[in-house]
Amino acid sequence: MAKSRPPYPAEFRQQMVELVQAGRTPAELAREFGCTAQSIVNWVGQAAADAGRPLPGKAVLSTAERTELTRLRRENRQLRMERDILAKAAAWFAGRGEKTSTPSSS
Repeated sequence: MAKSRPPYPAEFRQQMVELVQAGRTPAELAREFGCTAQSIVNWVGQAAADAGRPLPGKAVLSTAERTELTRLRRENRQLRMERDILAKAAAWFAGRGEKTSTPSSS
């Protein structure tokens, strides 16, 4: 399993993106600054998507879209949980009502 490290600061990532846009290659930046070339390529792609210019052949969500998607998934999970709780409560109350009712004498 690969080692995990804290995320690079946003300022560092932005500097790498700017250096790539100025003509440096991700490989040479990776050697110089000690991060992976793939990370730099990912940062460049994300910056392009955030600017509304996604790289050709890449379907990337902007940061705002990714944040909204995460929020909506969390909200959806919460609503499902609430629905399940209400369904169980309704079934419990329906079952309880049948057991406590007394039959009428004829």
